[in-house]
Amino acid sequence: MSFSAPEKLRRFYDQFSSDDHVLVVINADPDSIASAMAVKRLLWHKVASVDISNINIIKRPDNLAMIRLLGVNLTHISKIDSTGLNRFVMVDSQPEHNDAFSGINPDVIIDHHPETGAQASFMDIRPQYGAAASILTEYLRAAQIKPSSKLATGLFFGIKTDTNNFVRQTSFEDVRAFQFLFRYANVYLARKIEQTEMRFDFLKYFKIALENMHRRKNRVYVNLGQVANPDICVLLADFFMKVDSIKWSIISGSYGGKLIIVFRNDGVCRNAGDVAKKSFGAIGLAGGHKSMARAEIAIADLNGIVNFENDEKLLKWIIGKIEKRVAIHGLKLEIGN
Repeated sequence: MSFSAPEKLRRFYDQFSSDDHVLVVINADPDSIASAMAVKRLLWHKVASVDISNINIIKRPDNLAMIRLLGVNLTHISKIDSTGLNRFVMVDSQPEHNDAFSGINPDVIIDHHPETGAQASFMDIRPQYGAAASILTEYLRAAQIKPSSKLATGLFFGIKTDTNNFVRQTSFEDVRAFQFLFRYANVYLARKIEQTEMRFDFLKYFKIALENMHRRKNRVYVNLGQVANPDICVLLADFFMKVDSIKWSIISGSYGGKLIIVFRNDGVCRNAGDVAKKSFGAIGLAGGHKSMARAEIAIADLNGIVNFENDEKLLKWIIGKIEKRVAIHGLKLEIGN
């Protein structure tokens, strides 16, 4: 059953009372940070307290710039004192998306990723949307809340980022939310956040990628080895998609005891989420959208499967897994392939 925006807002508010202490849990990126900011604004003066907690270590420069410039208060989950907390909200994620969410039973889930069978008292999951920030913007409008400049800028940037300037999966509702936020956002501040995406020490990984990339037709595969931050894989995956002849970029690296594999494609007759899930879902967490996806596999689970210490052999194993699964399931890596 589909509910109107005011009815969804009412059902959302029904989950809380004035003496509740709420924790909003996120895997921090622009969309989730902005969505958490919106939840905090929606619950202002309606609950006793609202805090925002990230499960990941935030090192990506644009994320750090967003937090600093928008004045967002985040506390890592490891430093949260759960005493007294009695309501948990998860935005832009579902519990199955990351092992770090284990032990958290959300009362509210608001997300735009495909459903994973998650359970909560209140769920609003809309895979057709390009960003969770678009969903939260509808909540703000239903509540007749005029967003502050910083909140509007955050939501504006979250939509812009997750839709890749509306070239990734996008709905009419994303466009409508973006147009609404444009009236209140500081576009110069958003541009400052967007341009702060690189640290000098990240440049060495571009050198590694260019020297060690494997190209198969219009696909680029790279294994970076140990990385200082998994977002480096994302930066490289996006970087290679700017090359005119590249339709797929698949970048891997190891971090925090896991093999991270990031998928990007041009979104034409392809589904990165399906490729990721079919290739690596049986041995790790994998999935995503049509043009962007991710897989995370515990290194311990690769013992006896592949020589993880040999970067070249690991990359060949990754390529083999993807190409084999694509052939078995009839998934397209390229038109006419």
